[in-house]
Amino acid sequence: MALTREEREQFLAEPHVGALAVAAEEGRAPLSVPIWYHYEPGGELWILTGRDSRKAQLIDAAGRFTMMVDRVEPTVRYVSVEGPVTGVGPGTREDHLTLASRYLPREKAEEFVDFAERELEPHVIIRMRPQRWVGADLGEA
Repeated sequence: MALTREEREQFLAEPHVGALAVAAEEGRAPLSVPIWYHYEPGGELWILTGRDSRKAQLIDAAGRFTMMVDRVEPTVRYVSVEGPVTGVGPGTREDHLTLASRYLPREKAEEFVDFAERELEPHVIIRMRPQRWVGADLGEA
């Protein structure tokens, strides 16, 4: 059964691991990778990724991307959203904490952010305005 707008937005706002997809170079299939994301109903979806990562480069070239989230219990449900990039900027410590805290307890989120700042390349925040939505609940699993 198709989800209402409110159901789609609420489901996307839950802390699922997303599957990001973006057009790739000619002769290659789209890049599809798991990623943490942030979304609040009615707002923009955003991700953090390495400034020089392949996904950041492909998103820059395409100017848009798709995010799909799903679950299998208590029923099979998914939401897929696609839209244009509305902004790219440096990821701050607060951005990292906001995102990591969706998926980890606060203490673990702080440890993760400390590690990221020490060991990983600089990150950028990429914002997307949801434009096209698909979502359904497929009933009992």
